[in-house]
Amino acid sequence: MMLRLQHAVFACSCVPYLATQGLFSLIYMKIHPNTLIFIHTLIPIHLTTPSTQNSKGKLSGSMDVSLAVMSVNRKARRIDLDTGDSLYHIKAKSHDLFYIWVTKLSAHRVFKKNETAHAHNGFLQAMTHGGNAAQRNAQSTDLPSANPAVNRKVSAWLQQCLHMCPYSTATRKYRASLSKAHSKSRRVPQNTGRRTTLPAVCPDNSHVGLMAILYNNIGKDLSRVSMPAALNEPINLLQRLCEELEYSELLANRTDDPYQRMVYIAAFAISGYATAQYRNQYKPFNPVLGETYECVREDRGFRFISEQVCHHPPISACHATSDNFSFWQDQRWKNKFWGKSLEIMPAGMVNVTLSKYGDHYEWNKVVTCIHNVLSQQRYLEHYGEVVIRNLNSSVCTCKITFVKSRYWGSDTNKNEVQGQALDQSGNVVHRFGGFWHEGIFCDTLPNPQCIWKPNPQPKDYILYYGFSSFAIELNELTPDLKPLLPPTDSRLRPDQRMLENGQVEESDKKKDEVEEIQRERRKILAKRGEEHIPRFFRKSIDAAGREVWVTNGTYWKIRDNPGFANIKNLELW
Repeated sequence: MMLRLQHAVFACSCVPYLATQGLFSLIYMKIHPNTLIFIHTLIPIHLTTPSTQNSKGKLSGSMDVSLAVMSVNRKARRIDLDTGDSLYHIKAKSHDLFYIWVTKLSAHRVFKKNETAHAHNGFLQAMTHGGNAAQRNAQSTDLPSANPAVNRKVSAWLQQCLHMCPYSTATRKYRASLSKAHSKSRRVPQNTGRRTTLPAVCPDNSHVGLMAILYNNIGKDLSRVSMPAALNEPINLLQRLCEELEYSELLANRTDDPYQRMVYIAAFAISGYATAQYRNQYKPFNPVLGETYECVREDRGFRFISEQVCHHPPISACHATSDNFSFWQDQRWKNKFWGKSLEIMPAGMVNVTLSKYGDHYEWNKVVTCIHNVLSQQRYLEHYGEVVIRNLNSSVCTCKITFVKSRYWGSDTNKNEVQGQALDQSGNVVHRFGGFWHEGIFCDTLPNPQCIWKPNPQPKDYILYYGFSSFAIELNELTPDLKPLLPPTDSRLRPDQRMLENGQVEESDKKKDEVEEIQRERRKILAKRGEEHIPRFFRKSIDAAGREVWVTNGTYWKIRDNPGFANIKNLELW
């Protein structure tokens, strides 16, 4: 594969997800007199396109480096290029090679800046002295021009690539099938008896100086950066974990075929990303240490508990039980701002057990990226690979690819998902695919069908943070529920409640107070030489030797007897 810079045209893979985890290595770079830069790859370790698309020397797309924000990580020998629509991480094999790349890329960017300045001056002269003067200025400019042959080659390839991409045919087929199909997974009654709107519409946060906040923290973990309340939505990360159970009916599928069960588990794993389609303007509140959230849903047949068990690094743990399944995970998030895009990188595994079949499924999560974060053309995507394993049986595994959108592709190709259920020998038993915001179709079942479709958004959802009906219900506090909750429950958090009620300025002040209380409590523990001990989760080691947080089984017992109102609780706000 060949990456080429032609006057700030950076050629890349058919799917521009090249190295968000150090996925390829570069070994050669040369500056030509006409500023062409050739970069060859050593071995593509992993790409989101098939190996047939990655033949050595193949021109594979382009990006404008002059418009990208470039950040440099000397310790990791990594160069990050963020164009807004695409994000690239290039890792060098040696310090010397890293220094060469940084030097030459920086020089190239300076050249393009000067070239733009010359063109701008020529335009001003043309406005002042007329077209002839501008023409003479252009003729006297000694800056090298782009090679027309190369430009034609790049343009021709980009057009051809849209038809060559292996996902195109399957994508069109799945979209056509989804448009005609009705999902069999919608078993939850539409009228839940709960609220259908929020008390106040979402605030306008265009006045917030987001640029200054982010540019002061390029390359840093934003989970440690305090943000104004106006940038938040009135739910937090503990409640976001509960949102992943919106389509828990997929886990109630009763089929004795392990491969078909795996397809439904895969659809459930994908469904947790659906709500993100409408949630790119605001961020959830960060829970404070010791904060909890419970959700009891008789209509959906589960009860859920979550707790913020660690602050640095932030770790949220949760556990849900049902007659059909158990669900738990602990998630650690790192947020990195690269100049124009914000990447959210989760760590931790999701677990689901189906007691009837003795299955224990485990899978990872993919990267979420918010592009053009500083503009009104902001959009969100997920990319990466999910691997689902049944820890109690090696009969079946599953691989799901969240395809990174091609920035020269059309919007109809965004949010693609492709998956395969495999047997022990790696042979494909079932294929499925679609879009994480539209639905999943499996055409290899005995009766090809739509496995899952997201529920329709409620009326005026744009006015209410893009929330789904399920999300609108999460922070509802009813008179009969309040006496049963511990004072650490997110529904009782004052700054979050103020924001939900439209009191933005009051929420901002209260948010500062809540965060200051947390800092003071942490200082007191540090002076005593103590650490915070979570109340409802305990640290453990899983079968793979990873540190995990699992429920200690005390929450529902205390809730029933003696009740949280009758015991001592943490004071978080």
